[in-house]
Amino acid sequence: MARRKRPEEHENLERWLISYADFITLLFAFFVVMYSISSINEGKYRVLSDTMVAAFNTPPKSLQPIQVGEEGVSGEPSPIKPDKASSAVSPGVIEQLAQMAESNELGQIATDFERAMAPMIQKDLINVSRNELWVEIEINTSILFDSGSARLEDDAIPVLSELAGILKRYPNYIQVEGFTDNVPIATAGFPSNWELSAHRAASVVHLFMDKGVQPDRMAAIGYGEYRPIDENATPEGRRKNRRVVLVILADEKARRALDIQRNTAAGGA
Repeated sequence: MARRKRPEEHENLERWLISYADFITLLFAFFVVMYSISSINEGKYRVLSDTMVAAFNTPPKSLQPIQVGEEGVSGEPSPIKPDKASSAVSPGVIEQLAQMAESNELGQIATDFERAMAPMIQKDLINVSRNELWVEIEINTSILFDSGSARLEDDAIPVLSELAGILKRYPNYIQVEGFTDNVPIATAGFPSNWELSAHRAASVVHLFMDKGVQPDRMAAIGYGEYRPIDENATPEGRRKNRRVVLVILADEKARRALDIQRNTAAGGA
């Protein structure tokens, strides 16, 4: 009787899908990283660096060989489906990199302001700060208004016009906030510092609108003397407290986050 020939075992030809899926994932992460650092931003670059170090220096959880596929009846691994292939980069890392890329435009706005206002930043008349949700441009009112007035000085027009030229290139919402010191004011036009701070913010908003910034993107807010950043006991402290702040928001959600931060800071003070 002839001996039955054992069926030939075929090599699994679909294992390449694992390497292919890992390659595509890494390629995606690479281009996200390249896009996110296309504009130099020290804060985001540091976050990116820490994230990449944490992702690639994390020790493996197990030293055991990895089973490729599910073991079938014959003991051979079953073919791997593309949607079940493992990723070489964790989803959390990819999500964080994607968020950084989305917020890159906010970093570009801050960079544009820093370049345009460099001379005044060096003189401590303008300060630019940023985080992941908004950019703040703090302007001392000594370069905008005369004492007790909400009328823009002639020297302030070119400065604010240059800021408007940057703002109208982006679609972000803008809050213009007015602040004063605690020196009382009581005039026919301004019964208190509330009215003075609000009118100053409105004057800036009107100029921005005249220079082409869409009015439905802007809000004018007056905080009066109640959100100081320094002591009002000294002339220098009062000078710092008299300011107009432009807040360029990342999106609508950033508005609520900003309100929460403002209220928390006011409560702590």
